[in-house]
Amino acid sequence: MSNKQLVKLRSISLDDYTVVLTWSKDHIFCLANGWEINRQEKELRQWWKHCVMNKAKDFLRLGIETSDRLIGYVDLACIEGNTTEFGIAIGDRNAWGKGFGSQAALSLFEFASIELGITRFTAETHEANIRSRRMLQKLGFQEVSRIGTERYLEMDSALIQYEMIFN
Repeated sequence: MSNKQLVKLRSISLDDYTVVLTWSKDHIFCLANGWEINRQEKELRQWWKHCVMNKAKDFLRLGIETSDRLIGYVDLACIEGNTTEFGIAIGDRNAWGKGFGSQAALSLFEFASIELGITRFTAETHEANIRSRRMLQKLGFQEVSRIGTERYLEMDSALIQYEMIFN
């Protein structure tokens, strides 16, 4: 069975908090995704509750599930007209590099195109994040600029901006 058959997108829920708490204790995941290290559980719970309850018109977060297990999430941010910014985080490091992120992204793009009329996706990643860069390129994103720097895995890294037209 291929990974494509195993990945599905679903609404996130308050019940996902225990999984999110596990991710928050993974130092490498936190560094790679800009999460605070050693975050207080109460503060993390409040943040996750906000993520679940957020009903903003310009933002959508969906969970990525495989084998009935939450392994990450995908985001559409700054939704305006036919344009949005794509984001993804795979929280379970055992799922890194297995194609789950790419499949989840394609499912999200198809949903966003059909249900929301979105055809233009932007994304940003760190130059040092080779895995993310490869995934974006595999999905059809094109580099459009390199503006800014940010900390990534405890080092300064240039930010690369991407764009993709999805038909």
